[in-house]
Amino acid sequence: MSKITDMLAEISAPAISELGLTLWDVEYVKEAGDWYLRLYVDAPDGADMERCEKLARALNPLLDEHEDMFPDSGYMFEVSSAGAERKLKRPSDFEKFIGSKVEIKLYKTKYNKRDHIGTLEGYSEGKITLDVNGEKLDFEKQEIANARLRI
Repeated sequence: MSKITDMLAEISAPAISELGLTLWDVEYVKEAGDWYLRLYVDAPDGADMERCEKLARALNPLLDEHEDMFPDSGYMFEVSSAGAERKLKRPSDFEKFIGSKVEIKLYKTKYNKRDHIGTLEGYSEGKITLDVNGEKLDFEKQEIANARLRI
């Protein structure tokens, strides 16, 4: 994580916990010329819009206090649920969802395709194994451009 995303994760932790949420991911990205600071949260019973809005309102004053952390004067701040088709990034994400249906998009073609949908069979030391129609396919983490749960 960058310094900005680390800072947001740190200052948001008490408010996230107070609302019964857990932090899933933090992004600070430039899209179509604009900067976005995004906080993705989760909860056992789902991160509904009301709790996301409460969290955003609680964090706005804290972000104002740390405005010197942002090299770009303008950014959009968003708080949302990690979602049913959430991104999988960390080893713990993959380990948590073994047995679930996932979609993996690769940087380069492998097994004659760049996109693979299957059941996550395993994760070990950066190697991901998918069961795609009964065939076991292995992928190294560095080959993967994007991995997410698939409904």
